[in-house]
Amino acid sequence: MLRGIDVSAYQSSSFDTEGLAFAFVKATEGRSYVNPRLAAQTKRARDAGLVVGFYHFLWPGNLQAQAEYFVEHAPEKAGDILAVDWETTGDGTHASNAQKDSFIRRVKALRPHHRVLLYCNRDFWLNIDTTSYAGDGLWIADYVTAGEPRIKARWRFHQYSGTPHDKDVAAFATKAALRAWAGGA
Repeated sequence: MLRGIDVSAYQSSSFDTEGLAFAFVKATEGRSYVNPRLAAQTKRARDAGLVVGFYHFLWPGNLQAQAEYFVEHAPEKAGDILAVDWETTGDGTHASNAQKDSFIRRVKALRPHHRVLLYCNRDFWLNIDTTSYAGDGLWIADYVTAGEPRIKARWRFHQYSGTPHDKDVAAFATKAALRAWAGGA
């Protein structure tokens, strides 16, 4: 299994890349927030030769506008992965299943040559999700042993720890296999 990390404005732009194969960087949230460290964190990951992904924190409503905002601000390079972060917002709400599905489909239409994933935690996947639609793959958060999330669905990425930062593994045997999958959308 490959090791990776996901970062946002809460993390340094000089995060440790030793032993990593991939990094997800928060790009946007809603229709007005862009990660102020997006460019620096992206450069750090690319300079280390990592497979790079970008994610958007989804809010309810204005799905078309949010999708356009995300692809406008997320760097675009062949082989990059895109993801929607579907969880409870700061005001205690969350996008509906239909909104989550619509957002993934819209991003896929706007960037058809990129893989588009669903990121959510185990509770959302088991108790909120009713469609099981995850675009090109599921990125599941469940803070247990790396690579052993407590779900039956097939997953591509597993966030297994939030301490001291978000740590992930990918269900690919090699970095070349991950890169081929990411570039083969």
